[in-house]
Amino acid sequence: MRKSVTVVLMMWTMLDALQVAAQHSVVRRWNEVLIQAIRNDLARPTVAARNLFHTSAAMYDAWAVYDATATPYFLGQEVGGFAIPYEPIQMQGSIKAAREKAISHAAYRMIESRFQFSPRYSKTMALADSLMQVLGYNAQNTSIDYASLDPAAMGNYIAYQILRFGLQDGSNETGFYDSKFYKPVNPPLSPKNIGNRDFPFPNRWQPLGFDKFVDQSGNVTFNSVPKFQAPEWGNVIPFAMGPAERTPKTRDGIDFLVYHDGIGELPLLVPGDAQKSAEYIWNHSFVAIWSSHLSPDDQVMWDISPAGFGNIDFTSFPTTLSGLHDFYHLTEGGDIGTGRRVNPVTGKPYTPQIVPRGDFTRVIAEFWADGPTSETPPGHWFTLLNYVMDQPLFERKLFGTEAQLDSIEYEVKAYFTLGGALHDAAISAWSLKGYYDYVRPISAIRYMARKGQSTNPSGVRYSTEGLPVIPGYIEQIASGDPLAGELDVFVGTMKIRAWRGPDAIPDPASTVAGVGWIRGEEWWPYQRPTFVTPPFAGFVSGHSTYSRTAAEVLTQLTGSPYFPGGLGEFKAKKNQYLVFEDGPSVDVTLQWATYYDASNQSSLSRIWGGIHPPSDDIPGRRIGDQVARTAVKFAKRYFEGIITGLDNDPNDMGVANPVTTFQQVKLPVGVSRARLFDMQGRPLAEASADQFLDMPAWPGMYLLRLEHDGHVYCQKIIVR
Repeated sequence: MRKSVTVVLMMWTMLDALQVAAQHSVVRRWNEVLIQAIRNDLARPTVAARNLFHTSAAMYDAWAVYDATATPYFLGQEVGGFAIPYEPIQMQGSIKAAREKAISHAAYRMIESRFQFSPRYSKTMALADSLMQVLGYNAQNTSIDYASLDPAAMGNYIAYQILRFGLQDGSNETGFYDSKFYKPVNPPLSPKNIGNRDFPFPNRWQPLGFDKFVDQSGNVTFNSVPKFQAPEWGNVIPFAMGPAERTPKTRDGIDFLVYHDGIGELPLLVPGDAQKSAEYIWNHSFVAIWSSHLSPDDQVMWDISPAGFGNIDFTSFPTTLSGLHDFYHLTEGGDIGTGRRVNPVTGKPYTPQIVPRGDFTRVIAEFWADGPTSETPPGHWFTLLNYVMDQPLFERKLFGTEAQLDSIEYEVKAYFTLGGALHDAAISAWSLKGYYDYVRPISAIRYMARKGQSTNPSGVRYSTEGLPVIPGYIEQIASGDPLAGELDVFVGTMKIRAWRGPDAIPDPASTVAGVGWIRGEEWWPYQRPTFVTPPFAGFVSGHSTYSRTAAEVLTQLTGSPYFPGGLGEFKAKKNQYLVFEDGPSVDVTLQWATYYDASNQSSLSRIWGGIHPPSDDIPGRRIGDQVARTAVKFAKRYFEGIITGLDNDPNDMGVANPVTTFQQVKLPVGVSRARLFDMQGRPLAEASADQFLDMPAWPGMYLLRLEHDGHVYCQKIIVR
């Protein structure tokens, strides 16, 4: 049967970006082209987040430069030690027209450059060129002489400087974003082969080898071992995060910058020590157990409406590995969410939606996976924001204030905030992925299955590194079992009741694998056999980090945690939506009351999909909350125009300039207080009279604020 998708969320369709309704602003229309460009690119979540942020920042700056209050982020500022010069000019003519033209040229130049090596670049530029033509702008105008008062030159100049910034921001853009130092410690696993026999470091990430690999944007390579994507992404210059969130660390002779270290524990497998290995075994066998929930034929029915799912307070998220056991439901699936009986917006009860559990789990696994034509998780949340802004009940009241903004102002500020936050989420999550280099479930489950069982020390094939025996879910193969093999060769080995894998699907358009007993060494995630698992380490979950970040940002941007009208929806039609196999067996409508509910569902989907254990999930959610709150607070400073102004020379006060990293600077006589800030106004150090002020560990430009005799003196100070 031909697969199709019926989508209530307009932006989740694959319609041409130029078919966006004419009433949408120029900002929204360029955002749609950008999202389509990401779909046309290689599937790289970190790179997508960076492109979303930098392009959104370009559009914001092209708006803010014509505003009397707001401060641009890049233009005329110094970001991460990179200065972008700008001399204010006297604006002339229509501000609205100037903004639209500058925004368009800035966005066009960003897309033109950032996606020039994407596999479907010509399709992307056809969209961008067409939109420029529809808007009446000349894409051949490449002038950056903004002093000419041409808004096109202003937009081109903004993009030109941001693109220069990107060549030195730590992303290794000139090296096609490849890692410079990281090497995997484990040899590749070929998923089509049985078991995982060559896995010397079971706590570390293992590459996968494919005869044919198809990434989540549909790009194909053959005889491929995909590299770890962005293991050194912690080196990238962030939006709002600073030294307070960052820890320099070293592993295998490689220096890493790690953000939000210490949020979450890493369960480790310790050979010979059953007690220390218990959480590793529980977390990864948990994923195997949840793969038994992937068939509608088990007759388990769930209410998946907001009345039956969601409504978890952030304070309920566990902070320890042992706390995970009480948060999730191991055998039946789901979590501690209680749902909401009444829609708080309408005052009416939510209508129950009873569907097979196995349809719900498969739909969310594919929906949140964003494949096979993926805008990646950061882009997915931009499309969700666009959906929210399209709802009839939506009001453009930024941060819940009383005044409604025009579409352009609301959207440039919303995209800038969300883009900056998701960029920071990528940096934080991938800094942890790169440093901790943690194992994925397919490697761990197959490895433990090969080792045996860890439940009965006096039983056959006992190993402290084996799978637990959980009757009905994970057992040992007995004589006479259909899996025993010829001459009972597999008797005593481990079996798992799970999704039976791609080999059980002759035709994904018309057949399903179903759930049944399989050999543990043949366990598969619920994914396409040409993809299996994303090519980077597990801890922490990128989906959990991105999604919680976005949910918190949307909550603050809109002034409410609730979707407009108290309900967001996505429809998956019977036997038309699923791609990995046929299904769902009934119509399924994903429904969320709040952005948090959608975020939490995204996190659960990665467990049912076989991609993450619980120990990857919750730390990502907690990090996402911190990232979002920091980013929103930081973005507001630009909107309100309160980025620090500078005057006076600290040398006049007797302070050396430049100074060196880690130097302790003695405060001059008469100075009652000194404070050091980074160039975005974040406090780094403070000292009182007769004390030393500690200089930071990283070279760059900083702000020094001295209080002397009732006066305040501010100036840049160079740290070398």
